[in-house]
Amino acid sequence: MKLNGFWAAAAGILLCIKPAYPEVFPSTSSADTTEQYRIDDYIAAQLELIAEFSDSIRFVHLDEEMTPPSVFEFGSATVEARLAFLQKTVPLSYNVQVQHYIDLYSTDRYKRYLSRMMGLGAYYFPIYERIFNERGVPEELKYLSIVESALNPHAVSRVGATGLWQFMFSTARLYNLTIDSYVDERKDPIAASYAAAAYFQDAYAEFGDWLLAIAAYNCGKGNVQRAIERSGLTDPDFWSISAYLPKETRNYVPAFIAMTYMMGYHEEHGIEAEDPAPLVLNTDSVWVHKAVPFRGVADALGVEEELIRTLNPAYKRGLVNGTAESPRRLILPEVPPSAYGALYAALNHPTDAATAMYVSNPVADGQTIVHRVRKGETLGGIANRYGVTVQDLRVWNNLRKNLIVAGQRLRIETASTKSESHATSRSTGTKGTYTVKKGDTLSGIAKRYRGVTVASIKAANGLKDNTLRPGMVLKIM
Repeated sequence: MKLNGFWAAAAGILLCIKPAYPEVFPSTSSADTTEQYRIDDYIAAQLELIAEFSDSIRFVHLDEEMTPPSVFEFGSATVEARLAFLQKTVPLSYNVQVQHYIDLYSTDRYKRYLSRMMGLGAYYFPIYERIFNERGVPEELKYLSIVESALNPHAVSRVGATGLWQFMFSTARLYNLTIDSYVDERKDPIAASYAAAAYFQDAYAEFGDWLLAIAAYNCGKGNVQRAIERSGLTDPDFWSISAYLPKETRNYVPAFIAMTYMMGYHEEHGIEAEDPAPLVLNTDSVWVHKAVPFRGVADALGVEEELIRTLNPAYKRGLVNGTAESPRRLILPEVPPSAYGALYAALNHPTDAATAMYVSNPVADGQTIVHRVRKGETLGGIANRYGVTVQDLRVWNNLRKNLIVAGQRLRIETASTKSESHATSRSTGTKGTYTVKKGDTLSGIAKRYRGVTVASIKAANGLKDNTLRPGMVLKIM
C-alpha cells in the first residue's frame, strides 16, 4: 500500500504484532552472563534491533526472558503507587513484566515516538472517549489503539488486520463494519471505535474481567476460554491463566498497562505532545446523500484535498459514496460561515464529469479479476484494496504462506461474488429463539446472528452469568 506525506511517516511506526523480537538477552541462570548486559548495552541492543526491522516501533513484543536493569532513578514502589493512582476501572497491575515494558518505553528512542502518539491522541482520544463513555466501556482502553496500530488508520498487519483498532475482515463484518470497493470502515475512527466498544462489551460480559476482555481482543474469546479451562480455575483473572495464553497475548496486556502508565506520567518522563499536523483538532461533520468527490469539497473550503483525505481515511477513491438510503459521514475542517454556500453546492450539486471519474469501475461485479503484484505490495494491502481477506487470497491462489513477489498474478473475486461467499459462510439462522446444544457458549451463539451481542442475549433471557445448559431455549433479540 503506497502512502505519502504524513501517513508515510506514520507507517514508519507501524506495529507488527505477529513477529516477536529475536532474543536479545539469552535465557540463562549465569550471574556472569546476566551482569554483562548493563543498561547501556540493553538500550543499544534494542535500538539496533528496531533499526534492523525497517525503523519500525513495536509496542507489544519484548522477550519475557529479558531481565534488564530498570532505567528508572526511582524504585518499583513509586511505579506501583503511580499505577494505583491512575487506576479507574481496568486493573493496572504492577509486576516485572509491566516494568520491562516501562523500561523499554522510557528509552529516548521510544519517547520520541510516544510524543508523536500524544500529538495524534489529541485528535483520536476524544473520539474514543465519547464513544466508550456512551457505550459503558472504560475510557482507558483508548491506549490499546497505540499498541494496536500506533494511531495509524492505514495500518495493515501482515495477516490483513486493518485500521486503528486492527480488525480482521471477518470480525469487522461481524460487528457491522462496511468493507467494499468504496469504503473500509475499519479505517474510520468513529465506526471502528463503536465496533471495538461492542467487542469489549461482549468479551467483558463473557469473562467478567477487563484484563481478560483485553486479552480476548488480542487472541480471541475462544483462546481465552480454552486457557481458563486448561487452568482449572473457576474464577480466574488474567495473571492466573497467563501461562496458558499465546505468548503474544502474555505480552499484550503488560504492554497496555505500561502504555497507560507512560501516557499518564508523560511529563515526568519528559514526553511532550507533537503537533498532529496535518490533522486539525477543530472539525465539523456532515452527512452526504450523493456521490461527492473530495476535490470539490476541498475547493469549496479552500483547503488541500489531502486534508480531506486525511480526515476521512476510510474512503478508498477520494469520493464519499453517499445515497439517499445510506448517507455517509464526511469529516471536514471547521467550516467558516463564508464557505457555507460553496460547500452546500459541492455537496448537493457535484459535476457529473468529476463524479464519473471517481465512480467508474472497470471491473464488473461478480467477475474474477487478476491482480499483478507490484514491488512493495503485501497480501494484506492487496486484500484491503479489494475488500477481501488475506485468507481468501491464499485460498484462491493456493498460497501456503503470505509471501508474494513482484510480477506475480493473483486471482481475486469481485464484490458480489465475495458477498455471496461471505453470506453463505455465516449462519442462516434468523432472530427468534435458539435451543442450546452441548458445547455452546454465549459468544458462539451471538456470532450466529448479525447485531446480537452476549450482553443482549443475557438481558433478553435474564441470565446473571454465562452458564448454559443443553436444551435451554434462548430468546434472540
